[in-house]
Amino acid sequence: MNVSGLAYVAFTVLLALISSGIIAYYYNPKRKQKIEAPKHRMLDDDN
Repeated sequence: MNVSGLAYVAFTVLLALISSGIIAYYYNPKRKQKIEAPKHRMLDDDN
């Protein structure tokens, strides 16, 4: 494997790690209330 092939593999692994980190951060149970709040606010009556 040459240097450019190794760079592609490293970049792919880096992107996979970043994506999995974002997913883990977003679906963390501690953040559920903050994520669900806009949905409940949209369904509340204004009156």
